Amino acid sequence: MDTQSSVDDLLTRLGPGSGCTYLSADLDPQDLTELLEGRYGAPRTLVLDGVTDPTVDESSGAALLAPFDDRAVTIWAWAYGNQWVGTGTARDTAGTERPVLVVARREVPQPAALAQGEGLDWMERLRGITGWTGPDRRPDIDWTGTQARLGTALPSQYKRMVETFGEGAFDGFLSLHQEPWTHLREEGLLVWAGTERKNLYCWRVDDHPDRWPVVVRSFDGEDVSFDCRTAEFVCRVLTDPHHPFTMARYFDTHWFMNYRGTD
Repeated sequence: MDTQSSVDDLLTRLGPGSGCTYLSADLDPQDLTELLEGRYGAPRTLVLDGVTDPTVDESSGAALLAPFDDRAVTIWAWAYGNQWVGTGTARDTAGTERPVLVVARREVPQPAALAQGEGLDWMERLRGITGWTGPDRRPDIDWTGTQARLGTALPSQYKRMVETFGEGAFDGFLSLHQEPWTHLREEGLLVWAGTERKNLYCWRVDDHPDRWPVVVRSFDGEDVSFDCRTAEFVCRVLTDPHHPFTMARYFDTHWFMNYRGTD
Protein backbone atom coordinates (compact mmCIF):
# COMPACT_ATOMS: atom_id res chain seq x y z
CA MET A 1 0.00 0.00 0.00
CA ASP A 2 2.26 2.76 -1.25
CA THR A 3 0.28 4.84 -3.76
CA GLN A 4 -2.82 7.02 -3.84
CA SER A 5 -4.06 4.91 -6.77
CA SER A 6 -4.11 1.89 -4.44
CA VAL A 7 -6.29 3.87 -2.03
CA ASP A 8 -8.54 4.88 -4.94
CA ASP A 9 -9.00 1.24 -5.89
CA LEU A 10 -9.97 0.27 -2.35
CA LEU A 11 -12.40 3.16 -1.96
CA THR A 12 -13.97 2.39 -5.34
CA ARG A 13 -14.54 -1.20 -4.25
CA LEU A 14 -16.22 -0.02 -1.06
CA GLY A 15 -18.54 2.22 -3.08
CA PRO A 16 -20.17 5.57 -2.30
CA GLY A 17 -22.23 4.36 0.65
CA SER A 18 -21.11 2.42 3.72
CA GLY A 19 -18.67 -0.49 3.65
CA CYS A 20 -15.66 -2.09 5.27
CA THR A 21 -12.78 -4.25 4.12
CA TYR A 22 -10.13 -6.16 6.08
CA LEU A 23 -6.70 -5.91 4.48
CA SER A 24 -3.69 -8.19 4.57
CA ALA A 25 -2.12 -8.57 8.00
CA ASP A 26 1.24 -7.93 6.32
CA LEU A 27 0.22 -4.37 5.45
CA ASP A 28 1.63 -1.65 7.70
CA PRO A 29 -1.50 0.30 8.77
CA GLN A 30 0.63 3.41 9.24
CA ASP A 31 1.31 3.48 5.49
CA LEU A 32 -2.41 3.63 4.73
CA THR A 33 -2.95 6.24 7.44
CA GLU A 34 -0.24 8.47 5.99
CA LEU A 35 -1.73 8.19 2.51
CA LEU A 36 -5.13 9.20 3.82
CA GLU A 37 -3.61 12.07 5.81
CA GLY A 38 -2.03 13.32 2.60
CA ARG A 39 -5.47 13.38 1.00
CA TYR A 40 -7.82 14.37 3.82
CA GLY A 41 -5.66 16.12 6.44
CA ALA A 42 -5.30 15.23 10.12
CA PRO A 43 -7.72 12.56 11.41
CA ARG A 44 -9.73 12.28 14.58
CA THR A 45 -8.98 9.28 16.80
CA LEU A 46 -12.12 7.25 17.45
CA VAL A 47 -10.56 4.17 19.07
CA LEU A 48 -7.08 3.83 20.58
CA ASP A 49 -5.72 0.54 21.94
CA GLY A 50 -9.22 -0.91 22.03
CA VAL A 51 -10.74 2.01 23.97
CA THR A 52 -13.39 4.11 22.20
CA ASP A 53 -13.34 7.86 22.82
CA PRO A 54 -16.48 8.41 24.95
CA THR A 55 -17.24 11.68 23.13
CA VAL A 56 -17.61 9.96 19.73
CA ASP A 57 -21.10 10.35 18.28
CA GLU A 58 -22.77 10.49 14.86
CA SER A 59 -21.40 13.98 14.27
CA SER A 60 -17.81 12.77 14.67
CA GLY A 61 -17.79 9.44 12.81
CA ALA A 62 -19.46 6.87 15.07
CA ALA A 63 -20.96 5.18 12.01
CA LEU A 64 -17.47 3.95 11.10
CA LEU A 65 -17.42 1.71 14.17
CA ALA A 66 -20.64 -0.17 13.38
CA PRO A 67 -19.00 -3.03 11.42
CA PHE A 68 -16.61 -3.94 14.25
CA ASP A 69 -18.82 -4.32 17.34
CA ASP A 70 -16.17 -4.42 20.11
CA ARG A 71 -13.34 -5.64 17.84
CA ALA A 72 -11.87 -2.26 16.82
CA VAL A 73 -8.32 -1.78 18.11
CA THR A 74 -7.38 1.62 16.66
CA ILE A 75 -9.55 3.64 14.27
CA TRP A 76 -8.90 7.09 12.81
CA ALA A 77 -11.59 9.08 10.97
CA TRP A 78 -11.78 11.80 8.35
CA ALA A 79 -14.78 13.83 7.17
CA TYR A 80 -15.03 14.27 3.41
CA GLY A 81 -18.20 15.77 1.98
CA ASN A 82 -21.09 13.41 2.68
CA GLN A 83 -18.80 10.54 3.67
CA TRP A 84 -16.74 9.39 6.62
CA VAL A 85 -13.50 7.58 5.83
CA GLY A 86 -11.71 5.51 8.47
CA THR A 87 -8.70 3.27 8.83
CA GLY A 88 -6.67 1.55 11.52
CA THR A 89 -6.83 -2.01 12.81
CA ALA A 90 -9.52 -4.37 14.10
CA ARG A 91 -9.79 -8.05 14.99
CA ASP A 92 -11.49 -10.20 12.37
CA THR A 93 -13.95 -12.96 13.25
CA ALA A 94 -11.02 -15.32 13.90
CA GLY A 95 -9.53 -12.86 16.41
CA THR A 96 -6.59 -11.78 14.20
CA GLU A 97 -5.74 -8.09 14.28
CA ARG A 98 -5.70 -6.75 10.71
CA PRO A 99 -5.62 -3.35 8.97
CA VAL A 100 -9.02 -2.09 7.86
CA LEU A 101 -10.51 0.54 5.58
CA VAL A 102 -14.07 1.62 6.25
CA VAL A 103 -16.46 4.22 4.86
CA ALA A 104 -19.86 5.42 6.07
CA ARG A 105 -22.42 8.02 5.10
CA ARG A 106 -22.02 11.39 6.77
CA GLU A 107 -25.13 13.36 7.54
CA VAL A 108 -24.88 17.03 8.46
CA PRO A 109 -28.20 18.84 8.99
CA GLN A 110 -28.49 21.71 6.56
CA PRO A 111 -28.94 25.05 8.32
CA ALA A 112 -31.88 27.27 7.53
CA ALA A 113 -31.47 29.44 4.47
CA LEU A 114 -28.94 32.19 5.06
CA ALA A 115 -30.61 35.51 5.64
CA GLN A 116 -29.70 39.17 5.74
CA GLY A 117 -29.90 41.13 8.94
CA GLU A 118 -28.10 42.22 12.06
CA GLY A 119 -27.41 40.00 15.03
CA LEU A 120 -26.69 36.74 13.20
CA ASP A 121 -23.83 34.77 14.71
CA TRP A 122 -22.08 33.77 11.51
CA MET A 123 -19.47 31.71 13.32
CA GLU A 124 -22.20 29.54 14.83
CA ARG A 125 -23.70 29.24 11.35
CA LEU A 126 -20.31 28.15 10.05
CA ARG A 127 -19.98 25.52 12.77
CA GLY A 128 -23.38 24.13 11.79
CA ILE A 129 -22.66 24.17 8.06
CA THR A 130 -19.41 22.24 8.51
CA GLY A 131 -20.75 19.90 11.20
CA TRP A 132 -17.98 21.09 13.53
CA THR A 133 -18.38 19.69 17.04
CA GLY A 134 -14.78 19.39 18.17
CA PRO A 135 -12.97 21.61 20.65
CA ASP A 136 -11.36 24.84 19.51
CA ARG A 137 -8.04 24.04 17.82
CA ARG A 138 -6.16 27.23 18.74
CA PRO A 139 -7.93 28.80 21.74
CA ASP A 140 -4.77 30.34 23.17
CA ILE A 141 -3.36 32.00 20.06
CA ASP A 142 -1.34 35.16 20.77
CA TRP A 143 -3.35 37.76 18.87
CA THR A 144 -1.58 40.57 20.72
CA GLY A 145 1.73 39.54 19.22
CA THR A 146 0.25 38.92 15.76
CA GLN A 147 -1.48 42.30 15.67
CA ALA A 148 1.68 44.02 16.90
CA ARG A 149 3.65 42.47 14.01
CA LEU A 150 1.01 43.55 11.52
CA GLY A 151 0.54 47.00 13.05
CA THR A 152 -3.24 46.66 13.08
CA ALA A 153 -6.09 44.97 14.91
CA LEU A 154 -7.82 42.13 13.03
CA PRO A 155 -11.51 41.32 12.46
CA SER A 156 -13.08 39.46 15.38
CA GLN A 157 -14.83 36.92 13.09
CA TYR A 158 -11.50 35.97 11.55
CA LYS A 159 -9.88 35.54 14.96
CA ARG A 160 -12.73 33.31 16.12
CA MET A 161 -12.42 31.29 12.92
CA VAL A 162 -8.71 30.62 13.44
CA GLU A 163 -9.23 29.85 17.13
CA THR A 164 -12.04 27.43 16.29
CA PHE A 165 -10.76 25.56 13.23
CA GLY A 166 -7.00 26.04 13.32
CA GLU A 167 -4.89 25.24 10.29
CA GLY A 168 -6.70 23.70 7.35
CA ALA A 169 -9.21 24.31 4.57
CA PHE A 170 -12.97 24.47 4.15
CA ASP A 171 -14.05 21.59 1.91
CA GLY A 172 -10.33 20.88 1.49
CA PHE A 173 -10.23 23.85 -0.90
CA LEU A 174 -10.44 27.24 0.82
CA SER A 175 -7.30 27.43 2.97
CA LEU A 176 -7.53 29.56 6.11
CA HIS A 177 -4.34 31.51 6.82
CA GLN A 178 -3.27 31.48 10.45
CA GLU A 179 -1.86 34.98 10.05
CA PRO A 180 -2.83 37.34 7.22
CA TRP A 181 -0.41 37.71 4.33
CA THR A 182 0.84 41.23 3.74
CA HIS A 183 2.25 41.19 0.19
CA LEU A 184 -0.72 43.22 -1.11
CA ARG A 185 -0.62 45.73 1.72
CA GLU A 186 0.53 48.58 -0.50
CA GLU A 187 -2.74 48.09 -2.37
CA GLY A 188 -4.72 48.32 0.88
CA LEU A 189 -5.36 44.57 1.14
CA LEU A 190 -4.59 41.89 3.74
CA VAL A 191 -4.95 38.28 2.58
CA TRP A 192 -6.73 35.96 5.05
CA ALA A 193 -7.38 32.87 2.87
CA GLY A 194 -6.78 31.41 -0.57
CA THR A 195 -7.71 28.56 -2.89
CA GLU A 196 -5.97 26.03 -5.10
CA ARG A 197 -7.17 28.09 -8.06
CA LYS A 198 -4.96 30.95 -6.85
CA ASN A 199 -7.85 33.19 -5.79
CA LEU A 200 -6.88 35.34 -2.80
CA TYR A 201 -9.48 36.19 -0.15
CA CYS A 202 -8.64 39.60 1.31
CA TRP A 203 -9.95 42.50 3.35
CA ARG A 204 -9.96 46.08 2.17
CA VAL A 205 -8.21 47.69 5.15
CA ASP A 206 -10.20 50.78 6.04
CA ASP A 207 -11.73 52.14 9.23
CA HIS A 208 -12.55 49.58 11.99
CA PRO A 209 -11.45 45.95 11.34
CA ASP A 210 -14.92 44.56 12.07
CA ARG A 211 -16.23 46.63 9.18
CA TRP A 212 -13.56 45.63 6.66
CA PRO A 213 -15.26 44.30 3.51
CA VAL A 214 -14.09 41.12 1.82
CA VAL A 215 -12.32 41.49 -1.51
CA VAL A 216 -11.46 38.52 -3.73
CA ARG A 217 -8.37 38.98 -5.89
CA SER A 218 -9.01 36.42 -8.60
CA PHE A 219 -6.29 34.39 -10.29
CA ASP A 220 -6.40 36.78 -13.28
CA GLY A 221 -5.88 39.88 -11.12
CA GLU A 222 -9.48 41.10 -10.97
CA ASP A 223 -10.82 42.42 -7.63
CA VAL A 224 -14.40 41.58 -6.62
CA SER A 225 -15.76 43.27 -3.48
CA PHE A 226 -18.42 41.91 -1.11
CA ASP A 227 -20.26 43.96 1.50
CA CYS A 228 -19.98 41.35 4.25
CA ARG A 229 -17.59 40.18 6.92
CA THR A 230 -15.33 37.13 7.01
CA ALA A 231 -17.47 34.33 8.48
CA GLU A 232 -20.58 35.46 6.59
CA PHE A 233 -18.58 35.37 3.36
CA VAL A 234 -17.44 31.78 4.00
CA CYS A 235 -20.98 30.69 4.91
CA ARG A 236 -22.32 32.08 1.66
CA VAL A 237 -19.51 30.62 -0.46
CA LEU A 238 -20.24 27.18 1.01
CA THR A 239 -24.01 27.23 0.66
CA ASP A 240 -25.12 29.65 -2.09
CA PRO A 241 -24.89 28.00 -5.53
CA HIS A 242 -25.29 31.42 -7.17
CA HIS A 243 -22.36 33.04 -5.36
CA PRO A 244 -19.63 33.99 -7.87
CA PHE A 245 -17.09 31.98 -5.87
CA THR A 246 -19.45 29.21 -4.77
CA MET A 247 -18.34 25.82 -3.54
CA ALA A 248 -21.96 24.64 -3.21
CA ARG A 249 -21.92 23.32 -6.77
CA TYR A 250 -19.34 20.71 -5.84
CA PHE A 251 -20.43 19.51 -2.39
CA ASP A 252 -23.83 19.21 -0.73
CA THR A 253 -22.26 18.58 2.67
CA HIS A 254 -19.38 20.68 3.95
CA TRP A 255 -16.49 20.16 6.34
CA PHE A 256 -13.21 21.60 7.52
CA MET A 257 -10.09 19.62 6.63
CA ASN A 258 -7.48 19.92 9.37
CA TYR A 259 -3.82 20.01 8.37
CA ARG A 260 -2.66 19.25 11.90
CA GLY A 261 -3.97 16.94 14.60
CA THR A 262 -4.94 18.05 18.07
CA ASP A 263 -1.82 18.89 20.07
